[in-house]
Amino acid sequence: MKPDTLPCPVFGASDFDNAPSSDGILLICQQLETAKSSGLPSALFAPIEDQAGVDEALHSEGAVLKTQLPQKRLVYAPTGPLNPDFDDVRSFAETGAKAVKRALKAGIKFPVLVLPPSSPDYPECDLISLLGVLEALYVPLQLREEVKSRASKVQGLYVVHQDKNRLDYLLKVGIAMEQGRFVARDLGGGDPERMAPPKFAQHLVDLFEGSKNIKISVETDQKELEKKYPLFGAVNRAASVIERHQGRIVHLTYKGAGPIDKTLCLVGKGVTYDTGGADIKAGGVMAGMSRDKCGASAIAGFMQTLSVLAPKGIEVRAKLGVVRNSVGENCYVADEVITARSGVRVRIGNTDAEGRMAMCDLLTQFTEECVKEKLVNPHLMTVATLTGHACLSVGLGYSICMDNAVARKEGHARSLQSASEIIGDPFEISTIRREDYAFHRGKGEVEDVLQCNNKPSSQTARGHQGPAAFLLITSGLEKHGLGSNTPLKYSHLDIAASCGDLPHEPTGAPISAFTYYHLKNRF
Repeated sequence: MKPDTLPCPVFGASDFDNAPSSDGILLICQQLETAKSSGLPSALFAPIEDQAGVDEALHSEGAVLKTQLPQKRLVYAPTGPLNPDFDDVRSFAETGAKAVKRALKAGIKFPVLVLPPSSPDYPECDLISLLGVLEALYVPLQLREEVKSRASKVQGLYVVHQDKNRLDYLLKVGIAMEQGRFVARDLGGGDPERMAPPKFAQHLVDLFEGSKNIKISVETDQKELEKKYPLFGAVNRAASVIERHQGRIVHLTYKGAGPIDKTLCLVGKGVTYDTGGADIKAGGVMAGMSRDKCGASAIAGFMQTLSVLAPKGIEVRAKLGVVRNSVGENCYVADEVITARSGVRVRIGNTDAEGRMAMCDLLTQFTEECVKEKLVNPHLMTVATLTGHACLSVGLGYSICMDNAVARKEGHARSLQSASEIIGDPFEISTIRREDYAFHRGKGEVEDVLQCNNKPSSQTARGHQGPAAFLLITSGLEKHGLGSNTPLKYSHLDIAASCGDLPHEPTGAPISAFTYYHLKNRF
């Protein structure tokens, strides 16, 4: 049985008469006057205008109102005034989520969603409103599996938009984005046993079984994993002796129709649970570490979005290092010196810096493929919930992009950031500096690279930039800089601050930004 990929059935409707099963209306708008000018029936607005006469907060707080339309109930959900100096389009997603929660309390089981018209300031506000509604309708995987009566919050969702072409776009792109984010939430939100590495990999095998455009393969042999990916193998060592916790390497590929002009090579951190290893997380900070797989989960979700949209002219390859960082007599420890796939000798400084270890050999493998296969316009990326320092630096809700010099010369991070602002999945930009490289250079004769110091990233200067330098040096990508005969673009994306922490559900970041930036105009 294929895993679910949407919270409920979604239907397009040109008007309320084409939503016969609906028992309530969700009206999302920034200003009522703008909504009134979009051709919607006056009966929709009459109860709002009546209530506004007795409720001064109506246009900022919204309300549930009785309407003469067949749906009988109206959830009026305004964003309220938006200040252009600091507000952004995420207000529409937040309003959509708020509207859904209020509708559910009102007993609405089959809403019809009226989206706001796009505007010059917020050209994708209707799409983002839809995504906010769908996100609020998500039910966690384990709840769907174990409590069937709570498997869905609503029976379905109608979407109304006066512009048919725009509605077609919203349904196509919005559903594809949400399907990807849905997959990412299922994977990222699963508890340490439900999404232990073998089950994580099997979920993706089930998802893409029979797919026409996604190819998947999974490496399972524990001895081969340690041989081919020594740094990953070190992290996997303690878990490898427990069958249900044994690590997996998942390979996914997509190749669009037509001539290829861009190749993405994505490496995902899939640490299904992070105890910290021998440098164990103490003081209660281990709780929530089942979310340390959200980088790999986001990439897997993006592959689902690719599968649905089938964009042309792009090839996407993904390698997911899915592993549990366990503690025990077989775990790796600080002071070990391990030779990476690239031949670089790495001295372990802290076993709780396992994410870079889980990804580095896969990044090396991609570097080899880029050179050997002469991939078209390749861009290598690591996506990971890597550091607490990222959360301190930018605050919750923001991903961070760090480019190497080759990617920076093309303006990648700034272009990605601009796209992310439009789609409400924002990135901040950090820069990899010489101090980051110096920090990780070997300090003794035995090692080439120091994996980490013995402090948490949150207590280390440049704690989220340094790991990017480690990955560049240790993978061998450092040799493919601006002065190389084979320069390669590389970006490290730290999504620790944007992925969503317990008890909240994972966000699926940065799937929306990836889709909007890399796939727009390709489908």
